[in-house]
Amino acid sequence: MKLDKIIARSRIIDLRSTDMKGALTELLAVSAAKFPDLKPDSLLRGLLQRESTMTTYLGSGVALPHVRVKMGRRYILAIGRSREGIHNENTVGEEKIHLIFMLLADEKARDYLQLLASIARLLKDEDLVLAVRQAATTDDVFDRLVAGFGGILAKPVQAQQNRINRLMIHEADRVAKGAGCGAIMVFGDAFVGGIEPGAWFPKSKTILVTRNLVEPDDEADGNFAGVIQVRSYSPRRLAQLRSAMFVALTRGMISFNDRVCCVGGIAGSNQFDTVVIVDVEREFQTLLTGHADLMPDDVKPEVLERVIAIATELAVEGREGKPVGCLFVVGDAPKVEKLIKPLVLNPFYGYKEEDRNILSPFMDETVKEFSSIDGAFIIRGDGVVSSAGSLIQAADSDHVLPSGLGSRHAAAAAISVATECISIVVSSSTGQVTLFRRGVMLPLTEKKIGAAG
Repeated sequence: MKLDKIIARSRIIDLRSTDMKGALTELLAVSAAKFPDLKPDSLLRGLLQRESTMTTYLGSGVALPHVRVKMGRRYILAIGRSREGIHNENTVGEEKIHLIFMLLADEKARDYLQLLASIARLLKDEDLVLAVRQAATTDDVFDRLVAGFGGILAKPVQAQQNRINRLMIHEADRVAKGAGCGAIMVFGDAFVGGIEPGAWFPKSKTILVTRNLVEPDDEADGNFAGVIQVRSYSPRRLAQLRSAMFVALTRGMISFNDRVCCVGGIAGSNQFDTVVIVDVEREFQTLLTGHADLMPDDVKPEVLERVIAIATELAVEGREGKPVGCLFVVGDAPKVEKLIKPLVLNPFYGYKEEDRNILSPFMDETVKEFSSIDGAFIIRGDGVVSSAGSLIQAADSDHVLPSGLGSRHAAAAAISVATECISIVVSSSTGQVTLFRRGVMLPLTEKKIGAAG
């Protein structure tokens, strides 16, 4: 869904209230004016109850309260701006809330958490938030939000097509056709501001790989297969390749029988300098080990992508400048739960499934904070986090791991053999992110330069 489609000029207001309850009451009033079947009192109770359970504050003066109810439309978004600021106990110190994005969703809306996450990621753009806060009128707020949510403010800059780039593009296109490639994968982080892949290879199925959030146009040309958001901390060429290939496979963008032409360069160099042909089946044949299914049947691709993203962030950012070692077990939860025992009281026990789903943008910091607990995160295939701090009690005597890998990697390998799950490990010593499937390991990121082991 295009985010700018759910923004309405009539539901953007300057708030008079200085507390969250009053602000939500104002936003519900303008929503009910358009949709009289809404029940503001019931909605207000639901919104406030969620606030008391888990904060919806995103930081930078922005809050994203939300609730699911039975209603006649998929989504209603109301936006309030407070110049004076709203006091809230969930903010840090004397920080106040200046922007409230209230999202009402029908209880049957299937892409609810994905939409919530998309809005949250866009609202972490400090330039967009500042532009909205400084807008002269609510009409200006509307225009700036439509521009930001529609991708105009963050639209990739067309990279400079100098002589070498034009040559690389021409040759990559020719090589891709000669090798029978099913797609061209463009690594956009080589260019400051990114690139638009359709403009470079208009006649080829093109996949853009970038660390930045890009909302693809619903009406995009069929040659534009999609965007894969994969973070990399390495300046090396095509450092995101293996993770991007894995995500493309799980999404069905490419198949095991494909060859893919990869085009990229050093991050931020504004220059293509590398063309690589990847035979997908050969790249992943050890991981398949005679099977045709890379993904467990019960695991949604977007769930695995989110876990990989959080694991990479923990490897890159860590805590206090050091990578945090942790283990995620995704899928086949009924069998997995028979092979674990708690090391600590489960911090996720008692919360609604929606509130502890890994797809929720408000789970990122929660998972990162609990990552310091010994033991594994157990995550269902639909994204619901069952537990944290779980000890894996599975044995695997058939697989020998490379030297230097410890008990966390051994547990990840063992549980992936004993059950139909995928396990992902972040190494505390090297920051490397490694995926295990049926006991076979697949490094998704390289070791940090200068790291030991």
